[in-house]
Amino acid sequence: MIRDLLRWGKDQLSTKDISGIDAELLLAHVLGLSRMELHSKSVELGDDAARVKEEFEDAIAMRLTGKPTQYITGEAPFRYLTLDVGPGVLIPRPETEVLVDEVLHHLAGLGEPISVIDLGSGSGAIAISIASETFGKKVVHVVAVEKSEDALPWLRQNIAKFDLPIRVIAEDVTTALQGVKCDVVVANPPYIPQNDQLPREVADFEPELAFRGGDESGMEAPRVFIATAARLLKSGGFAAFEHHESQVELMREALSTDFTQIKIHYDLTERPRFTTAIRK
Repeated sequence: MIRDLLRWGKDQLSTKDISGIDAELLLAHVLGLSRMELHSKSVELGDDAARVKEEFEDAIAMRLTGKPTQYITGEAPFRYLTLDVGPGVLIPRPETEVLVDEVLHHLAGLGEPISVIDLGSGSGAIAISIASETFGKKVVHVVAVEKSEDALPWLRQNIAKFDLPIRVIAEDVTTALQGVKCDVVVANPPYIPQNDQLPREVADFEPELAFRGGDESGMEAPRVFIATAARLLKSGGFAAFEHHESQVELMREALSTDFTQIKIHYDLTERPRFTTAIRK
């Protein structure tokens, strides 16, 4: 029956050009398994067959409306974590994992203690990854700044889930942490240009506040985040910002006033994905 359900789910999703992997993820979720376990275990449904069939059919129906798989399952993988997500918070992307890699590489060369501020933290993917992957290795104090009332519950829920001492500041980045200085600022700000066409599952379901950069170039929000980083960082402090592939020169220009050693980094598909710099 599992094989038949999976085949039916993939056939349904194919009518909307949705990957069959989503059917696997949804069925695994209904069964309380990982996707790998779905393929490696022999699953006997028994008395659960009717429930599994109904819940899987409902999940496929939701996915066909465009609702992201992560919102249906309530989970999104990120590096070594499985984060809780849902409507109101941006789903973390694999591309951002490379940004975290670069920040961790920089932290490895710093003395202790180290203060890190994650601006526009959303689900907490960046802040929690940094805190969890340095725990017991380095003294790193992480602060997560987030203003969205819809995203904040997810941020707090994920921090509690991993039981990490991350401080949450529920405030706009422009006013948060006045008078504070830190060693590292990292951010995945809203940066999508206003006229960029987005997949339905993003445009219709994920919070626009978290992905649209605010103007035609998408740089209105990143410039605000850069100005905030300049205010927060000590001289010699490290900044890392994710951005759109079209914004390389705009990022370089925006950073040039207060930062030096500006460097563009590429994601796994060789697209320019984030920029690092050192505070003058």
